[in-house]
Amino acid sequence: MTTILKNLPPVHIHPILLIFIVIAFLTGTFVELMIILSIVLLHELGHYSVAKFFGWRIRHIVLWIFGGTMKTDEHGNRPTYEEMLVTIAGPFQHILIYLTVVLLSNFQIIPASLSELILFYNFVILLFNLLPIWPLDGGKLLFLLLSLYLPYRKAYDAMIILSMILSVVIVIGQLVVYSFTLSMFLIMIFLFLENRKEWKHRYYVFMRFLLQRYEGDSTLNGVRAIVVPHHLPLKEVFTQFKRDKKHAIYIMLPGEKRVSIDESDCLHYYFHEKQYASTIGDLAIRI
Repeated sequence: MTTILKNLPPVHIHPILLIFIVIAFLTGTFVELMIILSIVLLHELGHYSVAKFFGWRIRHIVLWIFGGTMKTDEHGNRPTYEEMLVTIAGPFQHILIYLTVVLLSNFQIIPASLSELILFYNFVILLFNLLPIWPLDGGKLLFLLLSLYLPYRKAYDAMIILSMILSVVIVIGQLVVYSFTLSMFLIMIFLFLENRKEWKHRYYVFMRFLLQRYEGDSTLNGVRAIVVPHHLPLKEVFTQFKRDKKHAIYIMLPGEKRVSIDESDCLHYYFHEKQYASTIGDLAIRI
């Protein structure tokens, strides 16, 4: 047991969860809250176990009502199939929870009323986490899907914008169409603010993605050509980088001449030589 506990990641409680804990005490719904937190923790441990299997660098798990998130030091540079499996591992836990509760209920190990409550929240949390809103699992799956067709930066920006729009739509729908519930209202506001924060930090997320690529801490599969004009800033060239792909960059020079350079040369020129304001043509001249 001691060995198992040592292998578990640190678990942090988000401040918004503290609000719901107080509400649970005041409204007499503490049992329901404990069921929810137990399901959420098992959900996150599903992510953790698969990420650990693939050797991800995991910092901690953060719990908040109806969900949580696993903080890692991986920033879009693991293979897409790995991120897909890690993401799906969370929802898969709900299937195991369902089978376990049904089995225990059939053997009358737990009361029927308790099993119904667990199965209800298990289903609700599963559906909630599949919403295409970042950082829910549905949002992560949406991001991975967008990444198959768009460069990393554009996929990330699109994911955040879509997440904020859907959060607002759900809040408006709840106020206008559906019955109002304070918990869902607070959760959607929380998700909107989380994505607003992500939008403000999107440049730094993109820089982490490029830095790990520059440091060779990426798994690349296949080559994708990029054709750019010589006057394009290096930063704009990087916005065309796709995850899982190594890029051969073809630079169109005056006089319809064309030269090619490797992406590693661009990253070295930008990060090592600190040529932050240079164009891709400046690099072509040096090479």
